[in-house]
Amino acid sequence: MSEGGAAMAEQSVRWGILATGGIAAAFAADLVDLPDAEIVAVASRRRESAEAFADRFGVERAYGDWESLAADEDVDVVYVATPHVAHRAAAGLCLEAGRSVLCEKPFTLNLRQAEELVALAREHGRFLMEAMWMYCNPLVRRLKALVDDGAIGEVRTVQADFGLAGPFPPSHRLRDPALGGGALLDLGVYPVSFAQLLLGEPDGVAASAVLSPEGVDLQTGAVLSWESGALASVHCSIVGGTAVTASVTGSRGRIDVPAGFFHPERFVLHRDGRDPQEFTADPADGPRTSLRHEAREVMRAVRAGEKESPLVPLEGTLAVLRTLDAVRERVGVRYPGDEQA
Repeated sequence: MSEGGAAMAEQSVRWGILATGGIAAAFAADLVDLPDAEIVAVASRRRESAEAFADRFGVERAYGDWESLAADEDVDVVYVATPHVAHRAAAGLCLEAGRSVLCEKPFTLNLRQAEELVALAREHGRFLMEAMWMYCNPLVRRLKALVDDGAIGEVRTVQADFGLAGPFPPSHRLRDPALGGGALLDLGVYPVSFAQLLLGEPDGVAASAVLSPEGVDLQTGAVLSWESGALASVHCSIVGGTAVTASVTGSRGRIDVPAGFFHPERFVLHRDGRDPQEFTADPADGPRTSLRHEAREVMRAVRAGEKESPLVPLEGTLAVLRTLDAVRERVGVRYPGDEQA
């Protein structure tokens, strides 16, 4: 551990929260419960929103602009919780100012923007991680360990879905191309990330979608393929509530994950010739919706002087964006932010 990392290990990690919406509030509520975390500042483009958020969570400083938060030298890590269309600008601002960053998913609108953020983090020597909380979930980590250890043999297929019933009116952000709307980036990132957690980046991508009059995907299905012969079937929707389940089938067994696969309460391991074995979440880990696991991983890594997390590696984040870009190319969804600045 570096001298700076050793010094930080003796004190709380100081957080800044950039944006004040629902996910920012959920994350702040979990941070407040961690004894080694401190929220020292919050920023919004509307000072009134920042001040209300600060009052709610006992935060000392509230800024009415992003630049002030990025420049606050008392902040160790900024949690970027803006809509994803603004992730590149918000996270980039913080990295350039010398802050480490945890950026909500999807990490960026497209691969180009993600590569720019990774380059900035490496240029400035700062920690950067996508807030893919599924990867930090203890039960998901247990599932991955079982698969990696060969519990079900060689992986043959992965299936995962995430759909919301809606309906969402044309004015909703999920229908707005200027805000990166559609099912894929908001919801499909979970099934794709789940498949790639277990199999890595696919060698082939086939996809089909139903598009809205505005040009965003109302529902998308994709088949990802690997040279090993493995296939993944992933689906997302904003016009139909799906089971939100996942399964992994191997040459010697299967793992089924029930509703809410990306923050599961349990999963069942089926192995040839054996009784099913159920794995359940430890109550000590907190509610299934808790974001504390990703917060703890960020703080562990920052204290250790690491520039990225082994649980949510930057190359893995880039690989998921490559897949999402490939799916959008095949189904014909383009956003204004896809154009070069």
